[in-house]
Amino acid sequence: MAITKEKALLNNQSILQNFALGEEIDEQAAEIISGGYEKFRIRNATSEPIGYTMDGVESVIQPGQEQKIRTDLGGSIKFDRDTRDRVVRPRGYDLSDAQQYEFQPDPYNSNRINLYCVG
Repeated sequence: MAITKEKALLNNQSILQNFALGEEIDEQAAEIISGGYEKFRIRNATSEPIGYTMDGVESVIQPGQEQKIRTDLGGSIKFDRDTRDRVVRPRGYDLSDAQQYEFQPDPYNSNRINLYCVG
């Protein structure tokens, strides 16, 4: 049984549709696929060092310190939002390219920290 050119093309089209490759890729995934980098600035405006992970890579930022970050993995940050004990209360955000962020104490609870976009 010979496969005609038309049948092969229809078969390939069907396979692509089954994998949903015909759907639009979201902007972040397209940037990752194309090899683009995202850049962020993060500043610690608290009085404590803050441990965090950026796209799975662990780091610490000291009080008053500013860090410039460049990543091609999407810009997902996670950190412990409560500094008073060793229980981890994780918080995470997907950061926007070319933005500046700042860790700040929560105005209602000085043991908690938040990450704010400041520019």
